[in-house]
Amino acid sequence: MKLYDTPLAPNPRRVRWFMAEKGIEDIEVITLSLMEGGHKTPDYIAKFGLANVPALELDDGTAITESLAICRYLESLYPQPNLFGRDPKETAVIEMWTRRSEMMVATPFMLAVRHLHPAMGALEKQEPVIGEHNKAGALRALKILDRQLEGRDWIAADRLTIADIVAFIGIDFTRMLKLALPEDLANVIRWHQAMRERPAAKAGMPTR
Repeated sequence: MKLYDTPLAPNPRRVRWFMAEKGIEDIEVITLSLMEGGHKTPDYIAKFGLANVPALELDDGTAITESLAICRYLESLYPQPNLFGRDPKETAVIEMWTRRSEMMVATPFMLAVRHLHPAMGALEKQEPVIGEHNKAGALRALKILDRQLEGRDWIAADRLTIADIVAFIGIDFTRMLKLALPEDLANVIRWHQAMRERPAAKAGMPTR
């Protein structure tokens, strides 16, 4: 298998973190430069259908994009430690919080960085209003995470799961904006520090 990766983007970092948690080291990693358009070449788009990173190419030529789809596939090959759920109820709860983490926190924060950080102007037409709107929405959503983390170490289960990875990486991407976590979110701050201290947090990218 070959994993097409890029160092700075958050979605590829999800897969690197996931692989680090599971100790997966037998997949060839090919690093692309987004700034140089490595994901937009005719060969790449012909292979994967979209100019998306990360992408996983299986030995039989099957192409998988979307970070969560890649992680689900790897979970089936490397089932331990379990990060997606051990039984139907736990799987559903983890899926619920993964969706919430992605839609309410990670994606808005990513859009904020893309529209507010000067360097991102090389990749797309920036609209600061869009960036500020998404940043404000994500900050509001952090209050939901803070309530969920009251009296518990992890977002969705009794251990780290994919929901924690998605939420943390979305939040940590805002280091590019030097955005500090609000001081009143004590549970999020505690959880965020625990995530930063995990060895997988250093998988290809420093945290703030």
